[in-house]
Amino acid sequence: MIVIKKYCSSMIFKSITYRIYLAKVIHYLLYYLNAIEVLILTANGSIGIFDSGVGGLTVVKALIEKLPNERFIYFGDTAHVPYGNKSEQELFLYARSIISFLLSKRVKAVIVACGTHSSVTLPVTSREYSLPLLGVVKAGASSAIRITRNGFIGIIATQATVNRLAYTQQIKALNKGFKVFEMACPKLVPLIEQGRLDGKKIREAIKEYLDPLIEQGIDTLVLGCTHYPFLAPLIKEYVGSAVTLVDPAYETIEELKMIFTRENLFNNKERLVNEFFVSGNDESFFTVGNKLLENTIKKVQRVDLN
Repeated sequence: MIVIKKYCSSMIFKSITYRIYLAKVIHYLLYYLNAIEVLILTANGSIGIFDSGVGGLTVVKALIEKLPNERFIYFGDTAHVPYGNKSEQELFLYARSIISFLLSKRVKAVIVACGTHSSVTLPVTSREYSLPLLGVVKAGASSAIRITRNGFIGIIATQATVNRLAYTQQIKALNKGFKVFEMACPKLVPLIEQGRLDGKKIREAIKEYLDPLIEQGIDTLVLGCTHYPFLAPLIKEYVGSAVTLVDPAYETIEELKMIFTRENLFNNKERLVNEFFVSGNDESFFTVGNKLLENTIKKVQRVDLN
């Protein structure tokens, strides 16, 4: 009788142990299957890009040229443009809301295609999310250092970016010997968002902002807001051949390519249709955006993130 009880107890114990073992096997199997699914979804997912309005489309243009097989989802926060005069609290609220929206679309990386957010919010938000988040300040600084001949670098950017001295800090971290001169240009973004890419007002603003930098003897000028490449022809005309313009967009995409190579995130399926979202005015975004992207934008969807 004792032998039978011991035998039964042993069988029950072995049965429970087996079931626990089996449950663990199933758990880990499901875990790895889910990990594989996430990896596939991530590799073939979209690239999220955001800015206050049309400015980040300069990064989209570079992305289309450099990584034509990748799909992207663009968000223009036109309800809050311009960002340059917003408080840090407001900027963090906007950034986290937009990133959450992009994550709901299962993006595999986010490009903060905005000089203001790259300067103010990205240093914090990049530590809050597990997917790659990259901005334009580091890229712009690296390009300027590589291009300058005399070590005198000018920066034009929003007031918020200049207040942070983000470009100065990034350049000095790489080479302390360079001289950096930053200039806030609050008039430019509103004019660009209105589609006023030439004319008396825009030319007067360019003269106002660039004359002090030219007087400092700069030979390199970083377009530190992603809106400003819209004005590259006018700016180049004004500064002349002695000053080289730096558009951080292309260097940003090169950085993204390095991340995708390391993490094996390149899209390996047929590219799907790109999407454009805005939080405010969609008509102006559609009109001005297509001037840069040559009628690439077919549809703009308006969403409320509040």
